[in-house]
Amino acid sequence: MNEKKNSDIHLRPRFKMEFNENVQNLLSKFKDAIKDKDCRYCCKVVGNHVVIDVSVKENHFWSPQLNIEIEEVDEHRSIVKGLFGPKPQVWTLFMFFHFAVAVAFIGFLIMTYVKWTLKEDYAVALFMVVLLPALWILMYFLGRIGKKAGHQQMGELYEFMMSVLKK
Repeated sequence: MNEKKNSDIHLRPRFKMEFNENVQNLLSKFKDAIKDKDCRYCCKVVGNHVVIDVSVKENHFWSPQLNIEIEEVDEHRSIVKGLFGPKPQVWTLFMFFHFAVAVAFIGFLIMTYVKWTLKEDYAVALFMVVLLPALWILMYFLGRIGKKAGHQQMGELYEFMMSVLKK
């Protein structure tokens, strides 16, 4: 098994592993794990895609989700690609705020320029042009704090995935 990970700076860490098993064997391992009554993780298998969530009891706002895609290299080898990230609802909300800040920044930048050109008072617009990038940086660090809050659960999800794949 070969494993490649991306750097730690990413909010959504990725990894890639190569296994000497075919796709169907790997998927059947996950399907068997789902049927196990003692499994403390919520899993879904759709096609060659597996989604692993922490249990409802341990779930919190920053709880991660592990998305796995299993691709066939040949009939005896497969590549498992994984992506850790927040739940889709949290990620969508997070991206919406980033988009809203970007649009507001562009709008206030245009407003600052127009008011400056018309020789009107542009102090409020200029203040917003300075404030919005600071807000964007704050949101980035909130994302990093969220990643840190879910780091232990990320490790647990990874260990669960590895235990299933090594069966």
